[in-house]
Amino acid sequence: LADDNGEPAEDLVPAVLDKRHAFHRVSFQVAFHIQSYRGRNDQTVHDNIKYIIDRYGDHGAFYKFTSSTGKSLPLFYIYDSYLTPPESWSEFLTPTGSHSVRGSAYDSMFIALIVEERHKHDILAGGFDGMYTYFASNGFSFGSSHQNWKAIKAFCDGNNLLFVPSVGPGYIDTSIRPWNNHNTRNRVNGRYYETALQAALNVRPEIVTITSFNEWHEGTQIERAMPKKTVTRVYLDYQPHGPEHYLELTRRWAEQFNKEKQQWLM
Repeated sequence: LADDNGEPAEDLVPAVLDKRHAFHRVSFQVAFHIQSYRGRNDQTVHDNIKYIIDRYGDHGAFYKFTSSTGKSLPLFYIYDSYLTPPESWSEFLTPTGSHSVRGSAYDSMFIALIVEERHKHDILAGGFDGMYTYFASNGFSFGSSHQNWKAIKAFCDGNNLLFVPSVGPGYIDTSIRPWNNHNTRNRVNGRYYETALQAALNVRPEIVTITSFNEWHEGTQIERAMPKKTVTRVYLDYQPHGPEHYLELTRRWAEQFNKEKQQWLM
């Protein structure tokens, strides 16, 4: 589905899934991030999930999360989940709900967005399997503030939920939101990113998400970047480091994360 700002992206999905081995030394799998759209509710999301799993669920690049019970399930991130009340989500996400997905062929891991502190109780009541923080600007929201991650993780551990902190390399969206410069976060040549990654690893999560790979308009990209100027804009680059600085940092921290994870499990 397209929102008012874009074209339907359906044709891209098979292309992305089929490209999973095309990159040097890396293969990847694809999970879906369900954005908000006009009329989104528990029933339409149920329909979306059914459609996605029917269409792509058997593809080798379709991501499945293996839970502590050994079950392997698709994983979906539900952006702005707080726009729908927990009572509605529970109809879809709890075993006794009127159109419950639990135990069916469409059962999955559903990860909600935590923005405000009260959302953690709503996420639990709604029947979600976990929560993620999404925003790359430390301090922008309760969920995206590194200092709160320990408490959120403790809540999740106590309620059998996944906590998925989101880290970013910096943040600057003033090219599209000129009023928002108080949320700008300087990259400090990679130190901001590493601080966020360390904060995430400190709470021993099972998954860390990165916001983002290529959202240039919010200045959170980690993909290769060369210096570039147009008449209206100067694009951020990573100098004095090379074009792949953030990919190299990501690789290093991913290796560190995997190493530490093995120790946590011992």
